[in-house]
Amino acid sequence: MSRPETPHVNNEQDGLKVGDPAPDFTLPTHSEGELNLAWYRGRKNVVLAFYPGDWTPVCATQIPEYQTVIDRFDRYDTQLLCISVDSIPCHRAWAAALGGLSFPLMSDYYPHGAVAKVYGVLSSRGYAERAVFVIEKNGIIRYIERVELTRTPDNENLFRQLAELK
Repeated sequence: MSRPETPHVNNEQDGLKVGDPAPDFTLPTHSEGELNLAWYRGRKNVVLAFYPGDWTPVCATQIPEYQTVIDRFDRYDTQLLCISVDSIPCHRAWAAALGGLSFPLMSDYYPHGAVAKVYGVLSSRGYAERAVFVIEKNGIIRYIERVELTRTPDNENLFRQLAELK
């Protein structure tokens, strides 16, 4: 497995900011082998949805909710990538239990939380915080939403942000 690149982060405490280049990474997925963020540059907008963990109550609402609106991501020429520190076998079992997903669950399992750390969303307890990053086709971060663990991100606001990229 390729190791994630470790790009410069503005401030470890605050993480990345809107207007920063999105750090590249390669991670394995539950369904498509390894995917690299750089592959989408110039091709599609990308939404990175970091979440704490498979099988957890709020994540069990957030991730299936994305499946119900997947066609809206397509309308905005956007690839959804969901990332947690769970392993590939865990992702596969969870996706199957959810009835299948048409977007990848990416595993930031090893080295543990390396991508979440670069994006400034690795919690002190070792899981990814709940955060959404919108990255436009040229690789620049255009929107960041950090959400309390007990809440799901605001999808309507997310789609308003994607509409502004058109």
